[in-house]
Amino acid sequence: MLAALPEELRPQTRSDAYLIQALLEQRSAKPVFGWKIAATSRAGQAHIGVGGPLAGRLLAERVHADGGTLTLGANRMRVAEAEFAFRMARDLAPQETPYEQEEVSAAVEALHPAIEVPDSRYEDFATVGAPQLIADNACAHQFVLGSPAPALWREMNLAEHGVRASATGGVEHQGTGANVLDGPLVALTWLANELSSLGITLRAGKVVTTGTCLEPVPVGPGSQVIAEFGVLGSVSLRFGRSL
Repeated sequence: MLAALPEELRPQTRSDAYLIQALLEQRSAKPVFGWKIAATSRAGQAHIGVGGPLAGRLLAERVHADGGTLTLGANRMRVAEAEFAFRMARDLAPQETPYEQEEVSAAVEALHPAIEVPDSRYEDFATVGAPQLIADNACAHQFVLGSPAPALWREMNLAEHGVRASATGGVEHQGTGANVLDGPLVALTWLANELSSLGITLRAGKVVTTGTCLEPVPVGPGSQVIAEFGVLGSVSLRFGRSL
């Protein structure tokens, strides 16, 4: 853990921070699995002390199967987040004009229920600010992807769709898609445009998880987490009892 990056290495802008984050791809054992969006809800923004969303890379070696057992280890955030995730059907390349939501939605192959387990390398991640958090991969850590949702999701208002999640022995948390930048497809469009501004293509086959749609669920060793997305399916994980 560290209090902050050394001053001479500390990014001052989001662009510089994303350049640092990109170095993770060189150290990853596999191609990047996809992208995450941090701080798409007020609860998520408050949790890490920022005023708007941040993009991060989902590393393939930290993706787990639905129902799998994860190791909590030294994770200091100790929360699980229920999220709408999208798998892309075609590339969205950088362009001069912003992508519209309809175009981004049409480029989606499938919707999946998902759970993200974030973490940070900073001792106090709520005070270091957006550039340093982006450099720390926007708090990306472990990720669980559920089965594809029925195709009827395209006919639904995801902003109004309810989601609930709980961990063993804990209080059930409830939320809706509207907590994610007013809707999961709004968040996905934000990510496509954020990558476009950085000269990065959102590739076909990549997964984008759009941020927690409810208050992050506290977890600990031995916790089982279940996130219910109603007719869109469910996803779960368990933490081993040992650290």
